[in-house]
Amino acid sequence: MPAGMKPLEKFLKKQTTALTRAGGFVGGVADKASGGTGASRRRASLSRVVPFFRETSPEGGQAREVFSPDSEEPPPWPSAIGPGPVTVPSSASSCGSGSGGGDVRSPSLSSDEQSSEASLIPEGGGSGGGGGGGGGGTPLHPDTPDNLTLTVLDSVAGKRYVHCKETLLDDFMLTHPIFLTADRLQQVLLQQFTLETEGREGERGRRGGEVEAEGGLDAAERKQAVLNMAFRYLDTYRELLQEEGERSNNFPKELYLCAVQELTRHPELVDDVLKLQRWAEILHCPSVEEKERRKKQVRPLFRHFRRIDACLQPREAFRGSDEIFCRVYTPDHSYVTIRSRLSCRVGEILALVREKLQYSEDQPVLPRNLILVAVTSAGEKAVFRPSDEAVFTTLGVNTHLFACEASELESLLPLPEEIHWTPGDSKLHDMSAEEVANQLVAFDWELFSCVHEVEFVCYVFHGEQSRWRPLNLELVLQRCSEVQHWVATEILQCHSLPKRIQLLRKFIKIAALCKQHQDLLSFLAVVLGLDNPAIGRLRLTWEGLPGKFRKQFQQFESIADPSRNHKSYRDLITGLRPPLIPFTPLLLKDLTFLHESCKTFHGELVNFEKMHKVAEMVRIIRRYRSSQLAMDTETSPSHLQTKAYIRQLQVIDNQNLLFDMSCKLEPKDT
Repeated sequence: MPAGMKPLEKFLKKQTTALTRAGGFVGGVADKASGGTGASRRRASLSRVVPFFRETSPEGGQAREVFSPDSEEPPPWPSAIGPGPVTVPSSASSCGSGSGGGDVRSPSLSSDEQSSEASLIPEGGGSGGGGGGGGGGTPLHPDTPDNLTLTVLDSVAGKRYVHCKETLLDDFMLTHPIFLTADRLQQVLLQQFTLETEGREGERGRRGGEVEAEGGLDAAERKQAVLNMAFRYLDTYRELLQEEGERSNNFPKELYLCAVQELTRHPELVDDVLKLQRWAEILHCPSVEEKERRKKQVRPLFRHFRRIDACLQPREAFRGSDEIFCRVYTPDHSYVTIRSRLSCRVGEILALVREKLQYSEDQPVLPRNLILVAVTSAGEKAVFRPSDEAVFTTLGVNTHLFACEASELESLLPLPEEIHWTPGDSKLHDMSAEEVANQLVAFDWELFSCVHEVEFVCYVFHGEQSRWRPLNLELVLQRCSEVQHWVATEILQCHSLPKRIQLLRKFIKIAALCKQHQDLLSFLAVVLGLDNPAIGRLRLTWEGLPGKFRKQFQQFESIADPSRNHKSYRDLITGLRPPLIPFTPLLLKDLTFLHESCKTFHGELVNFEKMHKVAEMVRIIRRYRSSQLAMDTETSPSHLQTKAYIRQLQVIDNQNLLFDMSCKLEPKDT
């Protein structure tokens, strides 16, 4: 990087260096054979998009001070979504101390919809109703997972927390995978449905004498509350449960059979029983027809597994059972093509590779013990464990899979086409900035719409241990990185100075149009691509840019500036109305702050105030998609050509190679 780099570049470089020391290379692939958790792998892929992402966890240490927007220095930790600062209460140090009697607190979050004075009710104080159910907090004490389930069940029945029961139910449904497995939740609901009234009273007594003055629920109220809670669970996780097939379909079936037996005593349940029957059919029927239809499709995952005839089709959410084609290379750069489930384990991939190699004339001797390695275009390597799952979506932009013996690991090299480049005119010259921007926005909206809201929680809180994989979210992150490198690649492949200046103007205009369409993902990706050091050093190119465009780009840089906790970006997004596409990496950064700044458990008790804050952030994401983005659907040949180009970007993601290309275009002594 040149000595005269801009302050933003210095900051990004500084944070990237700190991240590298924290562990894992910045490439979005698995750690080396020495180890590393699934969460750290995913955060490495996120750090490629946002170099200032912090890896250090304060989980076991002291609470960290968070800078206010008035501070002149970049904050050490990101705040939650919203224009204001994150304020950590003075007693928040108990979150990391693990002491026995202190309050369990989360940092208060400032936004346009929630009070900065929200706090958790102390374990020993109040009746549990003072927290409010709007945006300011939750009235629930820290409690065990099972007891929290019963408390939410009471609120559904309208016996407790009537003023905020919808918020409590939504909080619980969005975050229960963090502290309560789906299997355990289903078990508790089934138990409560079959529990007699007397048994329920005894259960409430065992929960600390919390029986309300008006008495417990009668049998019909309890059963209807269980069914309503079950319907909310099924509705929230519908697509994910359909993916699991028979495992998830057993729950509505069992609940349906129990409900049918209760109809003679409680005929008022007939409508709910019919609804349960429909849910059992919904979860069961698509498992054959839908999977058969999807099996015939080739699911394109950007450049790794794409087919041209499929890239123009509307994007659908990926599921683990989807089958894709994948090339797996050998050390001599020959390859085999396998057909694999997206969620399959590395051991299964290697078994398919061995089977293919058996029939390959290029492999007279079959390798003994194969390992699967991800090799980036810069030559960095990461070895996957046989138990790793769904590795395809974690790959970097130009990262390829290699199968080899352990002794061949050091000899692996990137593919030749990833090392060399050929200068030439870009197809982008013949496309209008308006059409390119429209296609970027349309594709980003498709990708963002495919992400289930629970994937955000799974990505941050569980990593590889999650029951549901954040496949679609990982692809959005990959797309963001891809657009950044696309900008740099297109400019650096252009040998002609006048055409380079023209491309620079076009990209600034594309960024402006993406911002106008409220696609902040591509907007910031294009701006960060133009801020690449290999582009920033092209003095002759930037000097040829008209002053109007230079001034506009400076304004865009100020929005991308991470100082004062990304205040410029947060101010911008606060004034936008749905539909909009946020800069997704920053959402994950905020969720990670919320996760790591305070404990999830205090002993065996769940910090439900933290769950409420997580759910608030998920609801913000939900609101971004509350309206449908309307885009033109022109089908002219030029329109389809631009659409295919945008969905199959060819990029160089090797920063060293990009810098070499830059120096050849404009040598240092120019």
